Amino acid sequence: MARARALTKAFFDRDSLEVAPELLNKVLVGNGVSARLVEVEAYRATEDPGSHAYRGRTLRNASMFSAPGTLYVYFSYGNHWCMNAVCGPGDTGNAVLLRAAAPLDGLDLMRERRLKATRDRDLTAGPGRLGQAFAVDRALDGTSLVRAPGPLRIVDDGTVPPTRPGVSTRIGLAPGKGDDLPYRFYVPGDLNISRPPR
Repeated sequence: MARARALTKAFFDRDSLEVAPELLNKVLVGNGVSARLVEVEAYRATEDPGSHAYRGRTLRNASMFSAPGTLYVYFSYGNHWCMNAVCGPGDTGNAVLLRAAAPLDGLDLMRERRLKATRDRDLTAGPGRLGQAFAVDRALDGTSLVRAPGPLRIVDDGTVPPTRPGVSTRIGLAPGKGDDLPYRFYVPGDLNISRPPR
């Protein structure tokens, strides 16, 4: 990946609905591993009942209101860490959940971190699995995806996003909590997405 370039703050300083489909086929790199993003979900601050920022800033979601390109990490269902790329415009609380990726480098290390995975796709197919494969925990919350010394980066290796990404409603939201919004984007036909299209 010698020609890969890190995404900039300007890339993320837009509405999460613009950023999300453009993150598809970008590469998440860090902690000894890399994987190509194949599934993401947009969350849109105070206008989106599915967003952690819906009711404004709290101690838990403070990183969502940081500069675009910040990593927001939260603990989900009491057993895994999930990663989000904070988006703009400005410090508005928009973010994109990194849901699934296709493993590229460091698979042996991913397998050490994901002992229950029986197939390569099980290493990073789902936000909790992805977080575990990248050794993510609360310590990474608020670190930068766009400047040193942040441990993770999202880079562009020249692979373009799909012209027509798959679009669906988001996964795991309660009825009436944004479950009807078509804010999930994925690479059609990729075997590493967390769930097939509905």
